[in-house]
Amino acid sequence: MNDIVPIKLKGRLLRPHKAIVGPLLSSRTVLTRSPWEFVSLWLKKEKQNEALFYWDQAWEFHHASLGLPTQSSPLLHYYSFMNAVKALLTAKKIPFVKNHGVKSHNMRSQTSKISITNEGVKIMNAGILPSLSTYLGEGEAINTHSLQELLFNLPCIHRTYCLTFPSQTGMFIPVKDCKYVVNKSTKKASFRATLSEDFSNMHVVNRMPPAFALDSKEQGVIKIKSTKEEEVDFSRPKTPTKSDLNNLKVLHRKLRVSLFYINGTQTLWYLRVKTSGPRILSRFTPIIMLAAMHRLSELCRYKPLELASFLSSQKNWLLSEFIQQAPEQFLDEIASEITGYQFLVPNVRGAN
Repeated sequence: MNDIVPIKLKGRLLRPHKAIVGPLLSSRTVLTRSPWEFVSLWLKKEKQNEALFYWDQAWEFHHASLGLPTQSSPLLHYYSFMNAVKALLTAKKIPFVKNHGVKSHNMRSQTSKISITNEGVKIMNAGILPSLSTYLGEGEAINTHSLQELLFNLPCIHRTYCLTFPSQTGMFIPVKDCKYVVNKSTKKASFRATLSEDFSNMHVVNRMPPAFALDSKEQGVIKIKSTKEEEVDFSRPKTPTKSDLNNLKVLHRKLRVSLFYINGTQTLWYLRVKTSGPRILSRFTPIIMLAAMHRLSELCRYKPLELASFLSSQKNWLLSEFIQQAPEQFLDEIASEITGYQFLVPNVRGAN
């Protein structure tokens, strides 16, 4: 008899959650075309008036950005991002200094041509961005990053990055059938998943982060698992106790350092593996997007000709994709962190 059984709660499999810090594992997914109104109503219900003010400001900036050209929208996107983060920190009662906490970092000489490799940011010790970093529990020691590093580390535009730099080997590997399981004999919980068919090879397995290992390989199908060192105590796989769920949240938070998602009509999960190229950052997606959009917003305000040069360069598609894709992904992640819920865009069925 197989001792490995999936964990279920209220009859549903427990899978990785979008929220890193406080996932509501027992809740159903919220189906909505946009989390804006749901979060607003949730903050009202929780009597989080100050957080609601920041959230409404974030929505106003987001709404104002709609229809703006690519060279103008980063300014409004950034202020939308920043106010959404202020709403999160306020709702969670996280103290923060009310400045940006990030600034430009000149990585080029006076004669160097502007490029994503030498245009950078510096994350400060205090402010909105470092407070978000502390809340998420990031482990990155270096506080200066080029735009190339930031864009390279974003799952939602990673395919675009690899097409922009054809020699780059991808580091976000699609995984499916992600779930948490329990060994009934040892009463330990762990993670299981299957590598996508196009990436089901030992080369990928050998590049996995330390917290993951090969589970099985049969007829070209490779299944992976979290390592024994990451396992947590879990007593009841069909009716988890509060202690079981708290332990699972600990495991989840550890694994989310290497597990990332892209939002849409379904949640697509990716395992970040080792690769050559720009440095792999020990940062979460919202931090990376906030830092990158901050720099583009500064160029938009103070150096519009440099931003125009960016957007007319060979890397213009990569930058345009970031500006277009980041707002929805950022909103989805922050909304999940504020409420603990997961959000999905509902599928629309055609007429019979």
